[in-house]
Amino acid sequence: MVIVVKERNEAMAELEIGYLLPSRDRALTGDHRLDRLVAQARRAEELGLDSVWVGDSPITRPRADPIALLAAVAQATDRVTLGTAVLVAPLRHPILLAHQLATLDRLADGRLVAGLGAGFPTAATEAQFVAIGADFGHRGGYLEESVEVMRRLWSGEPVSYRGRHVAFDDVRIAPTPSNPAGPQIWLAGDGRTALARVARVADGWLPYPPQVTGYAAGVQTIREAATRPVTAALYATLGLDEDPARARRRLRASIEPYYDAPLERVAAIQAMFAGSAAEAAGWLGGYVAAGARHLVIRLATDDHEAGLEQLAAGVLPVLRGIRPETHHEEDL
Repeated sequence: MVIVVKERNEAMAELEIGYLLPSRDRALTGDHRLDRLVAQARRAEELGLDSVWVGDSPITRPRADPIALLAAVAQATDRVTLGTAVLVAPLRHPILLAHQLATLDRLADGRLVAGLGAGFPTAATEAQFVAIGADFGHRGGYLEESVEVMRRLWSGEPVSYRGRHVAFDDVRIAPTPSNPAGPQIWLAGDGRTALARVARVADGWLPYPPQVTGYAAGVQTIREAATRPVTAALYATLGLDEDPARARRRLRASIEPYYDAPLERVAAIQAMFAGSAAEAAGWLGGYVAAGARHLVIRLATDDHEAGLEQLAAGVLPVLRGIRPETHHEEDL
């Protein structure tokens, strides 16, 4: 079934639903035709998705560069939010990253959300930092300083900065982003330190807790500590099939090569679901009830074109019927 949605009822606009482009999945098969990813972004917009996202990991899980790919997507789309889910910010100097993101935001006419993370604490992630010459041990602090540095640079004024991890004098970048404040910054991560960082400096929270109860607790923690509005988002993986066993096999076949780890290990730390489209929508609805306002969905499938159509036909209509305001306020 193919559906095309150009507009939707504004009354249902509180919950936004995004799609992760399968850049890692394509790279694993040796398919580096980036025009196919751009075409999928354009199709996601036609199908009524609210946002399109690209992951990042230049060495640990190689794929197309997210900023370069989103620059092409920006020119191929008109409406959808474009985001990084998530970009490992401590691998890059914040001056250069601020310049790249500002340029991308200009290309996207202000539609960019910078999803950033510090990097998951694994040996493979540490090896990536070592190869690039980045400081793995202090990546959390580097991430927080990077956020501060980029926001200052996006003003377009000369900036001097003295931090624990970053220091420079009299730097100005051009162009500035489309919006004077720059693109929104959403941070990944969970746990006490990560949640405190989100509450201090972020515009959004983009985690993947495997249990709704953990997600709800994180939302509450941020709500109590944040001094600015923070959008609660969720990164989730779906294996869709009417046959539960086949859906589980599909999830396993996707996750294990993606992470080079058993499904059970990854599922213990990440939000993922295997089942029918209707069941998946119900499962996601639990996170919406817990406060989620923007869902970023990755599909576990060997046919991403068909998977995107299935997502739009089977999952989106159910999610569009959920009224988040009956559970929580729009923002944290």
